[in-house]
Amino acid sequence: MRNIRNMDVEWGYEGELGPDHWHTLCDWFSTGAKYPYQSPINLSNDLVNGQSANRAIDFCYKTEEFTEKEFKNTFHFVPPNTESYVIFEEEKYYLTDIHFHTPSEHTFDGEHSPLEFHLVHMNNSGENLVVGCLFTITTHDNKFSKKRSTIEWNLETHQQWFDPSIFLPEQKTHFHYLGSLTTPPTKGPVHWFVFDTIQEMDRDFFERIDEGMLKFNNRPVQALNGRKIYFSE
Repeated sequence: MRNIRNMDVEWGYEGELGPDHWHTLCDWFSTGAKYPYQSPINLSNDLVNGQSANRAIDFCYKTEEFTEKEFKNTFHFVPPNTESYVIFEEEKYYLTDIHFHTPSEHTFDGEHSPLEFHLVHMNNSGENLVVGCLFTITTHDNKFSKKRSTIEWNLETHQQWFDPSIFLPEQKTHFHYLGSLTTPPTKGPVHWFVFDTIQEMDRDFFERIDEGMLKFNNRPVQALNGRKIYFSE
């Protein structure tokens, strides 16, 4: 195996470069795969170990600049100034990236949704916290529809300005568990917060960011390995 970094090694979602083989592609990937609590997982109320207000997070999001980027086999919104953040257990985690997977990586009661967005955060110690938001894709009027969307696009510079709260559901009930990144090197621990509301996303909006992307880029569901799952209202 080659001792090189994620951005320097080719990987994908099919065949010898797919998820079953990521751990064989380089030493860094192999090390990350040894973390026992891998993501994504299946989520169900039957699996919940307890309800706790201590699993709540506070969102401190604001309208800021984002730049379009295409890497790691998907489309990303990247905020150059990382002005938005969440607070969990009195620790600030700054929003560093927004990207999507089709179909969803997490499942509810064994069922995939068409789309899952990940809002990736990092604290000053380099630890990750990821918020997962699942969607259906529709032509019905919704908050991503052109006439309602608050996202400002600059097609020439590939810049946008928006409040990342647009990706969050109104009802903030969510599952919480310890897992990993879902792309190489799949390292952990990562605090995962996955909302149980499946929202709607405008098809035109989705097609704009999905153009040229892979038809599917979801890592298969991973074993629980005895970990606890919490639910917070």
